[in-house]
Amino acid sequence: MRSSNPVFSREGSFTRDTGYAGFDTTQRPSAGSPYAQNPYAQNPYGTGPGGLTDQQLAEMYQAPSAGPLQTGRMTMDDVVARTALTLLTLVAAGAVAWFALPIATYGIVMAAAFAAFVVGMVISFKRSVSAPLILAYAALEGFFLGALTRVFNTALPGIAIQAVLGTALVFAAMLFAYRSGRIRVTPRYTRIGLSIAMGFVLLLLVNLVASLFGADLGMNAGPLGILVGLVGIGLGAFFLSLDFAEIEAAIRGGAPQQESWRAAFGLTLSLVWIYLEMLRLIAILRGDD
Repeated sequence: MRSSNPVFSREGSFTRDTGYAGFDTTQRPSAGSPYAQNPYAQNPYGTGPGGLTDQQLAEMYQAPSAGPLQTGRMTMDDVVARTALTLLTLVAAGAVAWFALPIATYGIVMAAAFAAFVVGMVISFKRSVSAPLILAYAALEGFFLGALTRVFNTALPGIAIQAVLGTALVFAAMLFAYRSGRIRVTPRYTRIGLSIAMGFVLLLLVNLVASLFGADLGMNAGPLGILVGLVGIGLGAFFLSLDFAEIEAAIRGGAPQQESWRAAFGLTLSLVWIYLEMLRLIAILRGDD
């Protein structure tokens, strides 16, 4: 299955050349192929000539069952653990920026934001998964978010907690909707969502260029700003649904355990998107009061 998520759409994502199944199913052998016959027609575990002895069978039954570390395949526990570690790194770096950085140090903040963008692009286009790079991205992004949130919270006390709670609620709602089948990631659903996302990003670029020339398109305040904020949060939720679908397909396809880091990176990107849009939307709503 080809992913529509930009993080998971790299060739080789959630796959490995040998040893584990990927998303593409292998061709079945033809009727004339020697592999078309039942490979279990002769039981290799039976006793007698060519089989196993009673003692060998007993040792096999007493051996521990194969787990994630033995199989080397990605599990949901792997994804949860890696995502938790990535988010913990992000929050820790954010706390450092919040408490240790002077509020007017914009140069360091923007440098961290640019570095996080560069590292994120490297991770997205890198064929192999690198856990240190993903943690480095989380630290840089967290540093930027911590400083940015402090600026917002200074102007609007309490907005940090509101944005965090709002992001958590969106994540929980999307996870429930996906697991309960209320949201199904179909090709049509994906095409529509990605089309809206491309239009949204184009709109943000136009607004950025206009602001550089002193023009105000009204996207940062008023009804239009609220609408743009809601659309942005909705797109973040859409990206989460793509993440859930890709993670589920990867586990079902037997992806290597190391790919759980890629899943953690994708989820972190989506949550950061939602948090930033939530922060902006709450600021607009409280500014209009």
